[in-house]
Amino acid sequence: MKSFLNRRRAAEPGGPSHLVAVARDSSSADLAHTAGSVDTHRPAGEPGPHHEAETAHQQSNDHSNDHDGADTLDYHADAATTARMPIHSGGAPRPVSTLHAVPAMPAHLSGRPVQIADGASFEALVATHAMTTFRSFRSFDYTVTLLFHGETLGYFVALHQDGALWHAFRAADIDSAGAVFHHLQEQATRLADGETRIAQLSAQNVLLARQIEDSEAQAERLRVDLQRHAEQEHRVSARQHQVRKDVAQMEAQRIAAQAQLNKAHRTIHQLSVTSSEGVPHLHGR
Repeated sequence: MKSFLNRRRAAEPGGPSHLVAVARDSSSADLAHTAGSVDTHRPAGEPGPHHEAETAHQQSNDHSNDHDGADTLDYHADAATTARMPIHSGGAPRPVSTLHAVPAMPAHLSGRPVQIADGASFEALVATHAMTTFRSFRSFDYTVTLLFHGETLGYFVALHQDGALWHAFRAADIDSAGAVFHHLQEQATRLADGETRIAQLSAQNVLLARQIEDSEAQAERLRVDLQRHAEQEHRVSARQHQVRKDVAQMEAQRIAAQAQLNKAHRTIHQLSVTSSEGVPHLHGR
Protein backbone atom coordinates (compact mmCIF):
# COMPACT_ATOMS: atom_id res chain seq x y z
CA MET A 1 0.00 0.00 0.00
CA LYS A 2 2.89 2.37 0.82
CA SER A 3 4.42 1.59 -2.53
CA PHE A 4 1.21 2.51 -4.29
CA LEU A 5 0.98 5.81 -2.38
CA ASN A 6 4.56 6.64 -3.27
CA ARG A 7 3.79 6.07 -6.93
CA ARG A 8 0.75 8.36 -6.71
CA ARG A 9 2.83 11.04 -4.94
CA ALA A 10 5.41 10.88 -7.70
CA ALA A 11 2.65 11.40 -10.26
CA GLU A 12 1.44 14.68 -8.72
CA PRO A 13 2.13 17.74 -10.89
CA GLY A 14 3.93 19.71 -8.19
CA GLY A 15 6.25 16.90 -7.09
CA PRO A 16 9.82 16.37 -8.29
CA SER A 17 10.38 14.28 -11.38
CA HIS A 18 12.15 11.18 -10.04
CA LEU A 19 11.63 7.52 -10.44
CA VAL A 20 10.84 5.79 -7.18
CA ALA A 21 11.52 2.11 -6.65
CA VAL A 22 8.42 0.07 -6.07
CA ALA A 23 8.59 -2.60 -3.41
CA ARG A 24 8.23 -6.07 -4.85
CA ASP A 25 7.03 -9.10 -3.00
CA SER A 26 8.84 -12.41 -3.19
CA SER A 27 6.27 -14.03 -5.51
CA SER A 28 3.96 -13.07 -8.34
CA ALA A 29 1.04 -14.46 -6.36
CA ASP A 30 1.51 -11.83 -3.66
CA LEU A 31 1.60 -9.10 -6.33
CA ALA A 32 -1.65 -10.41 -7.76
CA HIS A 33 -3.23 -10.49 -4.30
CA THR A 34 -2.14 -6.92 -3.56
CA ALA A 35 -3.50 -5.70 -6.88
CA GLY A 36 -6.77 -7.46 -6.24
CA SER A 37 -7.10 -5.83 -2.81
CA VAL A 38 -6.54 -2.39 -4.22
CA ASP A 39 -9.00 -2.85 -7.08
CA THR A 40 -11.66 -4.03 -4.58
CA HIS A 41 -11.46 -0.81 -2.56
CA ARG A 42 -11.13 1.51 -5.58
CA PRO A 43 -14.30 3.60 -6.11
CA ALA A 44 -16.14 3.40 -9.38
CA GLY A 45 -14.81 5.71 -12.05
CA GLU A 46 -11.37 6.13 -10.40
CA PRO A 47 -8.42 5.24 -12.66
CA GLY A 48 -6.62 2.03 -11.92
CA PRO A 49 -3.00 1.66 -10.78
CA HIS A 50 -1.80 0.94 -14.30
CA HIS A 51 -3.37 4.10 -15.60
CA GLU A 52 -1.93 6.13 -12.72
CA ALA A 53 1.56 4.70 -13.34
CA GLU A 54 1.36 5.66 -17.00
CA THR A 55 0.13 9.15 -16.06
CA ALA A 56 2.98 9.56 -13.56
CA HIS A 57 5.50 8.45 -16.16
CA GLN A 58 4.11 10.93 -18.74
CA GLN A 59 4.16 13.80 -16.24
CA SER A 60 7.69 12.89 -15.23
CA ASN A 61 8.80 13.05 -18.85
CA ASP A 62 7.05 16.38 -19.40
CA HIS A 63 8.54 17.85 -16.25
CA SER A 64 12.05 16.61 -17.08
CA ASN A 65 11.96 18.50 -20.40
CA ASP A 66 11.79 21.78 -18.46
CA HIS A 67 15.14 21.18 -16.74
CA ASP A 68 18.58 21.92 -18.24
CA GLY A 69 21.24 19.41 -19.38
CA ALA A 70 22.64 18.93 -15.86
CA ASP A 71 19.23 17.97 -14.49
CA THR A 72 18.81 15.54 -17.35
CA LEU A 73 22.15 13.89 -16.54
CA ASP A 74 21.15 13.70 -12.88
CA TYR A 75 17.89 12.09 -13.86
CA HIS A 76 19.55 9.42 -15.94
CA ALA A 77 22.13 8.79 -13.21
CA ASP A 78 19.38 8.43 -10.61
CA ALA A 79 17.39 6.18 -12.89
CA ALA A 80 20.38 3.96 -13.68
CA THR A 81 21.38 3.77 -10.04
CA THR A 82 17.82 2.99 -8.99
CA ALA A 83 17.59 0.26 -11.61
CA ARG A 84 20.80 -1.38 -10.38
CA MET A 85 20.23 -1.16 -6.60
CA PRO A 86 18.53 -4.05 -4.84
CA ILE A 87 14.90 -3.62 -3.81
CA HIS A 88 13.96 -4.46 -0.25
CA SER A 89 10.38 -5.06 0.61
CA GLY A 90 8.99 -2.12 2.56
CA GLY A 91 12.31 -0.21 2.61
CA ALA A 92 13.31 3.22 1.30
CA PRO A 93 15.42 3.51 -1.91
CA ARG A 94 19.20 3.56 -1.43
CA PRO A 95 21.02 6.87 -2.06
CA VAL A 96 22.86 7.43 -5.33
CA SER A 97 26.61 6.73 -5.03
CA THR A 98 29.08 9.54 -5.76
CA LEU A 99 30.64 9.52 -9.22
CA HIS A 100 34.45 9.47 -9.38
CA ALA A 101 36.72 10.69 -12.16
CA VAL A 102 38.17 7.97 -14.36
CA PRO A 103 42.02 8.08 -14.37
CA ALA A 104 43.67 8.76 -17.72
CA MET A 105 46.30 6.06 -17.08
CA PRO A 106 45.10 2.49 -17.66
CA ALA A 107 44.40 0.54 -14.52
CA HIS A 108 47.13 -2.03 -15.22
CA LEU A 109 49.76 0.75 -15.38
CA SER A 110 48.54 3.43 -12.98
CA GLY A 111 49.64 1.49 -9.90
CA ARG A 112 53.12 0.64 -11.09
CA PRO A 113 56.07 2.65 -9.75
CA VAL A 114 57.95 2.32 -13.07
CA GLN A 115 56.55 3.16 -16.50
CA ILE A 116 57.91 3.38 -20.02
CA ALA A 117 58.88 6.95 -20.84
CA ASP A 118 58.19 8.66 -24.12
CA GLY A 119 61.43 8.72 -26.10
CA ALA A 120 60.85 12.08 -27.79
CA SER A 121 59.93 13.80 -24.52
CA PHE A 122 62.92 12.29 -22.77
CA GLU A 123 65.35 13.42 -25.46
CA ALA A 124 63.80 16.89 -25.39
CA LEU A 125 64.45 17.11 -21.63
CA VAL A 126 68.02 15.94 -22.15
CA ALA A 127 68.57 18.45 -24.95
CA THR A 128 67.39 21.35 -22.75
CA HIS A 129 69.59 20.21 -19.83
CA ALA A 130 66.51 20.02 -17.62
CA MET A 131 67.70 16.94 -15.74
CA THR A 132 70.54 16.14 -13.36
CA THR A 133 72.61 12.99 -13.70
CA PHE A 134 72.62 10.96 -10.49
CA ARG A 135 74.38 7.82 -11.71
CA SER A 136 76.13 6.72 -14.87
CA PHE A 137 77.50 3.37 -16.04
CA ARG A 138 79.35 2.74 -19.29
CA SER A 139 80.56 -0.51 -20.77
CA PHE A 140 81.94 -0.17 -24.30
CA ASP A 141 79.05 1.08 -26.51
CA TYR A 142 76.38 0.68 -23.79
CA THR A 143 75.59 3.51 -21.35
CA VAL A 144 73.08 3.48 -18.48
CA THR A 145 72.14 6.76 -16.77
CA LEU A 146 69.85 7.66 -13.88
CA LEU A 147 68.50 11.21 -14.25
CA PHE A 148 66.41 13.42 -11.96
CA HIS A 149 63.87 15.92 -13.27
CA GLY A 150 63.46 18.51 -10.55
CA GLU A 151 60.44 20.26 -12.08
CA THR A 152 58.24 17.15 -11.83
CA LEU A 153 60.23 15.32 -9.12
CA GLY A 154 60.50 12.40 -11.50
CA TYR A 155 63.32 9.96 -12.13
CA PHE A 156 64.36 8.66 -15.53
CA VAL A 157 66.58 5.67 -16.34
CA ALA A 158 67.87 5.35 -19.90
CA LEU A 159 69.95 2.82 -21.83
CA HIS A 160 71.92 4.08 -24.83
CA GLN A 161 73.74 2.01 -27.42
CA ASP A 162 76.48 3.80 -29.35
CA GLY A 163 74.96 7.15 -28.36
CA ALA A 164 71.42 6.26 -29.53
CA LEU A 165 68.52 5.92 -27.07
CA TRP A 166 67.38 2.32 -26.70
CA HIS A 167 65.21 2.17 -23.54
CA ALA A 168 63.82 4.93 -21.32
CA PHE A 169 61.84 4.43 -18.10
CA ARG A 170 60.18 6.83 -15.68
CA ALA A 171 60.06 6.06 -11.94
CA ALA A 172 58.18 7.73 -9.13
CA ASP A 173 60.88 7.32 -6.45
CA ILE A 174 64.63 6.88 -6.16
CA ASP A 175 64.38 3.27 -4.95
CA SER A 176 62.41 2.14 -7.99
CA ALA A 177 64.73 4.09 -10.26
CA GLY A 178 67.74 2.48 -8.58
CA ALA A 179 66.29 -0.98 -9.14
CA VAL A 180 65.74 -0.21 -12.84
CA PHE A 181 69.27 1.22 -13.09
CA HIS A 182 70.71 -1.95 -11.54
CA HIS A 183 68.68 -4.12 -13.94
CA LEU A 184 69.83 -2.16 -17.01
CA GLN A 185 73.41 -2.18 -15.70
CA GLU A 186 73.35 -5.99 -15.56
CA GLN A 187 71.81 -6.09 -19.04
CA ALA A 188 74.49 -3.76 -20.43
CA THR A 189 77.18 -5.85 -18.77
CA ARG A 190 75.82 -9.03 -20.37
CA LEU A 191 75.57 -7.34 -23.75
CA ALA A 192 79.15 -6.11 -23.44
CA ASP A 193 80.54 -9.55 -22.57
CA GLY A 194 81.37 -10.15 -26.21
CA GLU A 195 83.10 -6.77 -26.49
CA THR A 196 85.02 -7.56 -23.31
CA ARG A 197 86.11 -10.91 -24.70
CA ILE A 198 87.16 -9.30 -27.98
CA ALA A 199 89.28 -6.73 -26.13
CA GLN A 200 90.91 -9.43 -24.02
CA LEU A 201 91.62 -11.69 -26.98
CA SER A 202 92.95 -8.78 -29.02
CA ALA A 203 95.35 -7.83 -26.24
CA GLN A 204 96.41 -11.45 -25.81
CA ASN A 205 97.00 -11.81 -29.56
CA VAL A 206 99.11 -8.64 -29.61
CA LEU A 207 101.10 -9.90 -26.62
CA LEU A 208 101.60 -13.31 -28.24
CA ALA A 209 102.69 -11.69 -31.51
CA ARG A 210 105.20 -9.56 -29.63
CA GLN A 211 106.46 -12.58 -27.73
CA ILE A 212 106.77 -14.53 -30.99
CA GLU A 213 108.71 -11.66 -32.52
CA ASP A 214 111.01 -11.46 -29.51
CA SER A 215 111.51 -15.23 -29.53
CA GLU A 216 112.33 -15.25 -33.22
CA ALA A 217 114.79 -12.38 -32.74
CA GLN A 218 116.43 -14.19 -29.85
CA ALA A 219 116.64 -17.39 -31.91
CA GLU A 220 118.23 -15.42 -34.74
CA ARG A 221 120.79 -13.98 -32.35
CA LEU A 222 121.58 -17.44 -31.03
CA ARG A 223 121.88 -18.75 -34.57
CA VAL A 224 124.29 -15.95 -35.44
CA ASP A 225 126.30 -16.63 -32.32
CA LEU A 226 126.53 -20.32 -33.10
CA GLN A 227 127.59 -19.58 -36.64
CA ARG A 228 130.23 -17.15 -35.40
CA HIS A 229 131.47 -19.71 -32.91
CA ALA A 230 131.68 -22.35 -35.64
CA GLU A 231 133.58 -20.03 -37.92
CA GLN A 232 135.91 -19.06 -35.10
CA GLU A 233 136.54 -22.67 -34.26
CA HIS A 234 137.34 -23.36 -37.90
CA ARG A 235 139.78 -20.48 -37.98
CA VAL A 236 141.38 -21.61 -34.72
CA SER A 237 141.67 -25.16 -35.96
CA ALA A 238 143.27 -24.01 -39.19
CA ARG A 239 145.65 -21.79 -37.26
CA GLN A 240 146.64 -24.62 -34.98
CA HIS A 241 147.29 -26.84 -37.96
CA GLN A 242 149.46 -24.18 -39.52
CA VAL A 243 151.32 -23.62 -36.24
CA ARG A 244 152.04 -27.30 -35.87
CA LYS A 245 153.24 -27.42 -39.42
CA ASP A 246 155.49 -24.41 -38.85
CA VAL A 247 156.83 -25.93 -35.62
CA ALA A 248 157.66 -29.17 -37.38
CA GLN A 249 159.38 -27.34 -40.18
CA MET A 250 161.33 -25.14 -37.82
CA GLU A 251 162.26 -28.19 -35.76
CA ALA A 252 163.60 -29.84 -38.86
CA GLN A 253 165.55 -26.72 -39.67
CA ARG A 254 166.93 -26.66 -36.14
CA ILE A 255 168.02 -30.27 -36.36
CA ALA A 256 169.67 -29.66 -39.72
CA ALA A 257 171.44 -26.57 -38.40
CA GLN A 258 172.56 -28.42 -35.29
CA ALA A 259 173.97 -31.19 -37.41
CA GLN A 260 175.73 -28.71 -39.60
CA LEU A 261 177.14 -26.96 -36.57
CA ASN A 262 178.38 -30.24 -35.11
CA LYS A 263 179.97 -31.02 -38.38
CA ALA A 264 181.70 -27.67 -38.43
CA HIS A 265 182.95 -28.22 -34.90
CA ARG A 266 184.40 -31.57 -35.88
CA THR A 267 186.06 -30.02 -38.86
CA ILE A 268 187.56 -27.32 -36.74
CA HIS A 269 188.79 -29.86 -34.29
CA GLN A 270 190.40 -31.93 -36.93
CA LEU A 271 192.07 -28.90 -38.47
CA SER A 272 193.31 -27.84 -35.07
CA VAL A 273 194.87 -31.22 -34.46
CA THR A 274 196.52 -31.15 -37.82
CA SER A 275 197.88 -27.73 -37.20
CA SER A 276 199.31 -28.78 -33.86
CA GLU A 277 201.30 -31.60 -35.36
CA GLY A 278 203.59 -29.13 -37.18
CA VAL A 279 204.63 -27.40 -34.02
CA PRO A 280 207.91 -28.75 -32.52
CA HIS A 281 207.81 -30.40 -29.17
CA LEU A 282 209.98 -28.55 -26.63
CA HIS A 283 211.22 -30.21 -23.44
CA GLY A 284 211.51 -28.26 -20.28
CA ARG A 285 214.87 -27.39 -18.77
